[in-house]
Amino acid sequence: MDVLRPALININGRLYRRNITKEEHYEEEEEEEEDVSYMGPPEIEDLAEDETCDAIFIEQTDKGYRCAFDVPSVLYKYIIGKKGETRKRLEFDTKTSISIPKPGVEGQIVVTGSHKAAVSSAVTRLEVLVEGFRKKQPFTHFLSFPLNNSQIQEGFLSFKDEVLQQCSKDHGVEGSIFQNPAKLHLTIGTLALLNDTEVKKACEHLQECQNFIREITEGNPLTLDVTGIEYMNDDPAMVDVLYAKVNVKDKSDKLQVIADRLVEHFVSAGLMVREWDRVKLHATVMNTLFRKDSTVEDTDGPRRQTTSEREAFDARNILKKFGAYRFGEVKLNSVLLSQRYSTDCSGYYTSAGSTNFS
Repeated sequence: MDVLRPALININGRLYRRNITKEEHYEEEEEEEEDVSYMGPPEIEDLAEDETCDAIFIEQTDKGYRCAFDVPSVLYKYIIGKKGETRKRLEFDTKTSISIPKPGVEGQIVVTGSHKAAVSSAVTRLEVLVEGFRKKQPFTHFLSFPLNNSQIQEGFLSFKDEVLQQCSKDHGVEGSIFQNPAKLHLTIGTLALLNDTEVKKACEHLQECQNFIREITEGNPLTLDVTGIEYMNDDPAMVDVLYAKVNVKDKSDKLQVIADRLVEHFVSAGLMVREWDRVKLHATVMNTLFRKDSTVEDTDGPRRQTTSEREAFDARNILKKFGAYRFGEVKLNSVLLSQRYSTDCSGYYTSAGSTNFS
């Protein structure tokens, strides 16, 4: 680790530096999901007696100091730890008391103590702990540009039929690895929203993006041209993902700018983790993950499947015969907060929120 560039943790817009002199150890029983133990305090800067984080609201009470903050109920078990060890260790180290709602009940974690600095230290340690396990949660939602108008769907189905007619003898090429035409989309980024409060917060942030989106689009829908295909990896004979190329018809970079600005906004809000410098805009048409599990959603987020479970396909003939295939055009007028593993009445993903271009 570069001491001049330490690992940083973004918690609610506050940046914390990890201390490299100590280590965290978590043990998890395979059969008992709640068995997570905590050994040693988190790697954060120790707070001196007169130091507290101004961003944390700590109120003075008759008995000392108190701080309450929201944590999704699904994460309570990580604060409690195996046989309550994590909470006990934190309480002992910081000389505070930590109150946690009952499992499954949404509420606030309450930290109380005799000294303000001790409460602040406990809260910061809890936030770092929670943030670490939050990142391990599977994503629940994603920002998407829908591409499922009738013209694109018809073009995709024709593409699928022709590929299966002409290339079905190529290794790994078969019908199950094609995308569901009603769910054709561009993924902007994924989010793990762990309760209704966080979904509402994400919807509010999406609405906040409307102004800059309309400035970029000048209040008009974007006409997109979906033409050509490309593959993700280096070997066209061993492909896992084949995608359609999407460009704004007027040759501008407006769609790319909107996607990058959306990611920037949601990362700054602590709702999304940045994975790339720029969003790779692509519409998946074939994905070998679909072969193993028809319920898998192509949203480019973390998946539990391992690469060893995937059977690649030979895309050389497909690329040769359909490299310039034209799927059609779509007038894009919205960005959606889509729910993973869901379907609405149109066949697309259920939308938790949206904002329009015009």
